[in-house]
Amino acid sequence: MEEQLYYYRAKVNSVYDGDTMRVDIDLGLNTWIHNEKLRLARINAPELRGEEKDKGIAARDFLISLVLEKEIILETLKDQEEKYGRYLAEIWLKNETGQYTNINDLLVQNGHAVYQTY
Repeated sequence: MEEQLYYYRAKVNSVYDGDTMRVDIDLGLNTWIHNEKLRLARINAPELRGEEKDKGIAARDFLISLVLEKEIILETLKDQEEKYGRYLAEIWLKNETGQYTNINDLLVQNGHAVYQTY
């Protein structure tokens, strides 16, 4: 089966940790999905508990500073194997010059996550 990618406008409502958030997704034609839980694809951020707690808080706060309550472009791929039923997502944010930055990659580049294969 070929991979299917979908692109949507969305607004970030909350950030749980460095790789999980909730968003409202604009499906078009005045149709919205509210408070959908997303897992950022290809990356893994430190946990908010245990030995990684300080790094996990830093990753979460960095992600919050970038996307909370902002409009993003969301590229999703439904992960049929993901046990929590979350959508895996690439997050894109438009900067002042009109260019889009991949937030997943930015988290890794700034030391707040690592690349991971699922």
